[in-house]
Formats: sequence, C-alpha cells, structure tokens
Amino acid sequence: MKIFVTGVAGQLGNDILKVLDRRGDIAVGSDIVETCENIPTSASYVALDITDADQVRNTLLEHKPDAIIHCAAWTAVDAAEDEENREMVYAINAGGTENIAVVAREIGAKMLYISTDYVFDGEGTKPWDPDDKNYNPLCVYGDSKLKGELAVAENVEKFFVTRISWVFGANGNNFVKTMLNVGERFDTLKVVDDQIGLPTYTPDLSELLVDMIKSDKYGYYHVSNEGDYISWYDFAKEIFKVACEMGHSNYSPERLTVNAVSTEEYGVSKAKRPFNSRLDKSKLVKNGFKLLPDWKDALRRYMEEYYGTDNC
Repeated sequence: MKIFVTGVAGQLGNDILKVLDRRGDIAVGSDIVETCENIPTSASYVALDITDADQVRNTLLEHKPDAIIHCAAWTAVDAAEDEENREMVYAINAGGTENIAVVAREIGAKMLYISTDYVFDGEGTKPWDPDDKNYNPLCVYGDSKLKGELAVAENVEKFFVTRISWVFGANGNNFVKTMLNVGERFDTLKVVDDQIGLPTYTPDLSELLVDMIKSDKYGYYHVSNEGDYISWYDFAKEIFKVACEMGHSNYSPERLTVNAVSTEEYGVSKAKRPFNSRLDKSKLVKNGFKLLPDWKDALRRYMEEYYGTDNC
C-alpha cells in the first residue's frame, strides 16, 4: 500500500513514517519545509503547502497514494486566538484539509484525519462518544479542527476521523518536555488539576493509525493511552517521579514543589481548554483494533528515550 503522510516534521507524522518503514509500506511524507530531517531513508519526501489547492492537487495526482494520513495542522492553541493568526489557522486546519479531501475523493484514496477532543465543549464527566455530534468548540483551534472534520466527511467516502488528546512524542514540543524544562529552572510550579483526560504517546498511536488506514472500518474514533483518568497535575507528578527514579534528583520533592491549582487560579491561557477530555474508546475494541498501552508505561518508554538508556 502507498500511503501519503502530511506533517512529517511533527511528532506524530514522523513516527507514522517510522512505522510504515518498519512494516515495508511505500511512504511519501510531506511538510511545508523544503527538507525534513529524521525521516526514514525508505520514504520519499515532498515539500507541500496544504493551503495551496493547486499544489495539493498536483502533488497527490503525481504520487497517486492509496491512502492519506493527514497530520499537518496548526496546533499552537493559544497563538490561534490572536487576531493576526486566525486567518492562517483556518486556512491550514480547515481549508488545507478540504484541499486534501477533495483530491482524495478524486483519486479514490482513503483518508485519515487527525482531530482533537477540542471539538467538544468539555462539560460534564462522561467520556465523549466518537459519534457524538454535539460539537461546541471553545476556542479557535477547536473550531478550525471541527471545520476540518466536516470537510473530510463531506468530501471523502472512505474516511477516518481520529480524535486524540494530550499528545507527546519525541519530535516537537509537548507537556513532558515543558515540565522537565521548567522543573529544572524553578523550585515551585503550578499545574492545573481540574482538566481531566489521558495522554497519547505518538509511537503507540502511530501503530494503531497504520492498522486503521489498512482496514475498511471507516468512521469516527477516539484514541489515547489506557489507564485511570488523570489531571495535568497528576501527569506532572508522574513525570517528575519517573525522572527521579532514573537518577535525576533535581526533580525530587525535596527540591521541587508542584502545587495543584484550578484553571481559574492558573489564569494565563488565551484559549479556553475543555475540562473534560475523557474519550470513549470502546468503538476501537468493537471494530477489532488494539487499545494503546497504559500511559504510565508509555511515559517511562518516552523518558528512557529522552534521557538515553545509559542514564536510567
């Protein structure tokens, strides 16, 4: 199978290429940069501006993939709220997705679109059903991703919409890296404890997404790693605990104090975040897909890679 992956300079797209390489699939990666490092030598690469409809059409017609995994997106949630950025946010997340979806339909390719729990308002405590259509995004990022979802559903017959939460992986910025960096610089931190969900580790997610795109179990899915639901505060505490167990005593409770605060008390973010990021993943099991490993196991594997096994 020939699979075209967008956004391969990012943490998820890059990991998907690695899975495709390991499984022996033909992969073409794309991103807006002219050259992209850290992609498998077996994969082709093409620079692509997804907001340019003609460029998207010409590129996809040239490569004629059997399937497209669309990871490229504007993901800077707070920056998306700035007036000067909004046009570009929608051009990428909504318009760019529509450009790809239109050509996917033309060439008969499957399409898998990466979306987010931010399409919901995050109210209540019940896990969100993947087929729930009570969308009510709270911020520009969530609204732009929802418009991308609608563009896929309206244009592609064989599509997957996969919503994920709290993503972390080797490439790019993420919460784990942020906590390790600020924990090194400061001796007291504030982390919110009223936003609840589960992390998603990109190497684990990538395995599932490749399984998904090779199937005909089309529709909407929710994915995260398994385990008991946690807050960002819980996540931060586990990050520092694992770091200490790996020999990094500067993150010990004796040096570093982590205080749990409400979102209101934290009071910095421009964009409103959902309080309830719980995702119902039962549809994965129903359709024969394997659930991801426990998030604590995923975090430890990430930290081993982050520090290098010699430091563990």
